[in-house]
Amino acid sequence: MWSFPPRFPVIMAGSALAVLAGCESLPNDFDLRGKIGDSRYDTSEAARNATANRPSPDDRGIISYPNYQVAVARRGDTLGGLAGRIGMNVADLARFNGMRPDDSLRAGEVIALPYKVDEPAAGPIRPASEARDLTAIAGAAIDNAAATPVQTSELPPVQTGTEPVRHQVARGETAFTISRLYNVSVRSLAEWNGLDQEFTVREGQFLLIPTVRETAAVAEPEPLETSEPGQGSPTPTPPSAAKPLPAATPVAAATPVPTPPSPDLGKEQTKTPAKATRMQMPVSGSVIREYAKGRNDGIDIAASAGTPVKAAEAGTVAAITASADQVPIVVVKHADNVLTVYANVDGITVKKGDSVSRGQTLGKVAAGDPAYLHFEVREGFESVDPLPYVR
Repeated sequence: MWSFPPRFPVIMAGSALAVLAGCESLPNDFDLRGKIGDSRYDTSEAARNATANRPSPDDRGIISYPNYQVAVARRGDTLGGLAGRIGMNVADLARFNGMRPDDSLRAGEVIALPYKVDEPAAGPIRPASEARDLTAIAGAAIDNAAATPVQTSELPPVQTGTEPVRHQVARGETAFTISRLYNVSVRSLAEWNGLDQEFTVREGQFLLIPTVRETAAVAEPEPLETSEPGQGSPTPTPPSAAKPLPAATPVAAATPVPTPPSPDLGKEQTKTPAKATRMQMPVSGSVIREYAKGRNDGIDIAASAGTPVKAAEAGTVAAITASADQVPIVVVKHADNVLTVYANVDGITVKKGDSVSRGQTLGKVAAGDPAYLHFEVREGFESVDPLPYVR
């Protein structure tokens, strides 16, 4: 997986930089492992409601499908303990999941099995239609058997469901990008796979993609009985047939109301502030992490190492500093007490106090895996979403 410093605490000196104190909350968790807002990455409520629950494991913790099996960890499990419970070589299990034999597991965490162990008593999980077919075949066999007294015992209930896609996490992927790839809720993905509160995934990990809940077929309504016009119930006799309606009295015309003069819309129109769209993107690239107040006070923009970092708007270089992990940071002050912050910048070409123009090069994107630029917009002490400024 990507390796990033957990936080960029900014160290600055001088009273002129007091306004930059808010920069201490620069990005953490760049690979989107943190929980970012309540709705920014989640799918719609309808999609969440359509997701089925994960099947229940057997007493060993095994969930078995026709083509593969997984094991569900219990509280206090290690990979070695789980391997012993299911009767599998711990080295094989560790190698297949990219783990160490002594790694601790979370309760509910899903571990993929490299090969099958004994099936649960009820057999593997099958589609509901296939399970019904098997039940019918078994019932017919019993009915056709000779009337010989036999002893029977109640079998565990057969679980039905769709076999989910099993996705192996590749370098650079996160729970959020995987949930968007399969159009499922990130919360459902976490619940199915026992992820932690930060939705952490690791390279090589196998994830079960939540399946859509099966719904019963809705019976079509019976057609309504209709009759031809003129048939059926008799037409009622109107009251006017027995007693004529009173003569209509014309209503006097209303006094015309003078038309007011048309307003001058040009004078009364409210002007849209220009500052929310006046900046340019500091680099060209896709946004790999969006703004989330209190968790990510800016946006992370993917760009190749060495890509020039441009000033989003004309201003004055207020600070050139670095985080505690020596990640370079450039801060530019603009009109209306607006600041822009550029983190992960290499080869800085400006110095404190320089006046910079819109689009002027400040440095270049530092090398990394992945290479990216962290960009913030701050109105005084408060961070705001940069996207409305650069769109």
